[in-house]
Amino acid sequence: MSEKIVIVGAGPAGMSIASTLSEYGLRSTVLDESPKAGGVIYRGPWRTTQSMPHLDESLQKKIHLQQALVAEHRNHIDLQTETRVLGPLAQNQLLLSHDDKLSQLNFDYLFLATGCQERSIPFPGWQLPGVMLTGGIQLQLKSGLVRPGHQAVLTGTGPLLILVACQLHRAGVEVKGVYDATPFAEISKEVLALLNRPQVALEGMSLMAYLKRHHVPVKHGWGIVKAEGGEALERVAVAPYNRNWEVDKQHTQWIDADLLGVGYGFASRSQLAQLMELEVRVDEFSGLIPVTDEHQRSSRPNIYCAGDSARFAGADVAIVEGQIAALSLVAELQPEKAVEVQAKLPELQKTLRRYYRFRGAFDRANQRKKGLLQLPESDTVICRCEQVKRSAIDKAINEGCRDTVSLKMRTRVTMGDCQGKTCSHYCYDRLAQEGYNNEQGHFRTRFPLDPIPFSAMEDEA
Repeated sequence: MSEKIVIVGAGPAGMSIASTLSEYGLRSTVLDESPKAGGVIYRGPWRTTQSMPHLDESLQKKIHLQQALVAEHRNHIDLQTETRVLGPLAQNQLLLSHDDKLSQLNFDYLFLATGCQERSIPFPGWQLPGVMLTGGIQLQLKSGLVRPGHQAVLTGTGPLLILVACQLHRAGVEVKGVYDATPFAEISKEVLALLNRPQVALEGMSLMAYLKRHHVPVKHGWGIVKAEGGEALERVAVAPYNRNWEVDKQHTQWIDADLLGVGYGFASRSQLAQLMELEVRVDEFSGLIPVTDEHQRSSRPNIYCAGDSARFAGADVAIVEGQIAALSLVAELQPEKAVEVQAKLPELQKTLRRYYRFRGAFDRANQRKKGLLQLPESDTVICRCEQVKRSAIDKAINEGCRDTVSLKMRTRVTMGDCQGKTCSHYCYDRLAQEGYNNEQGHFRTRFPLDPIPFSAMEDEA
């Protein structure tokens, strides 16, 4: 078989695709910017450690299974780590960066499994050292028991808050409180949906019980107001939120802390999909995502999208979507096995629907509310790269900006090196709040996705 199959991303979706293809004798090249496969959730520590007491046994088991999966299929998988995909050079060609050197890679079939990124929520003090996104905290813990602080406060919404609180406590960090913007009553309404995965729901309840047992306060219907400090974080202000997540400042509480974890949701990393000129749409939970069919095929028939880059739903969903995408290609390339493959797809898609029903409970209960948009003060920086403040965005909208193009031209939001990974979601939500959903469009991703160092363009001759 001479087809060149390339997979971008070595997380749960990417390795699920590669291993499924391997089972049918199909070779693939897997590209990932990290030194190890597994993605943020399963790649484990960078170095060998005697024990990981802060990680539960279930997660440690999944990390070991991921490593075993890579080893089992290594003969059919060309895993290229520390390799960044900068974008397309031609119709079926990618530009890569590795060790400050550029190269080209052709493909016949491409799978995008680029994962997700956390949503940044601006508020006064959000740029202070010690203020971190919850996923970043978890990454430091997983990568080798790096304690990012001594006294922690966690704010945001969703089950990750509880998990990170437990991991921090087990790592020896004093967790002074968990403040979830979603009222507990909203979560209680989703009991039927949560029963689609009772074991996972029970694991979540056990985490809550752990925090209660260790006297870690958990408050629902509360959230971040601001953070203060000199050279680093010193204290955090939290307060009750109403149903629209607007702050009740009369009941603000100040907590001394050197670590603030903030987690108000995730968005798909769809920048490469946009550069590949795939059809995209705005999803209220996952942001801008590629349009895919029931086999994870995109608007370009030789490009598939799976996992959190297609829609944020977690590792288990990503694995199933990866299997579906891979089997769809197997049926195309090996017609003699099409009947066998097609027989597997209905059960996988049934599992996928069940997982999405479970995930939907959290999406509905923890959906961002407009009150978050009022957290930044007029001098709060929204776009870090270009140092654009909220006052500049307010002025532009008040003077008639109704879409992303005009807002970008007036304020320079999303024009920095990160291309809006940090600020674009605030801008989308602000325009939507003003009633411009149908007019706002979306910020265009630029080539290359990452800056190219001058050293990569030196003439080696």
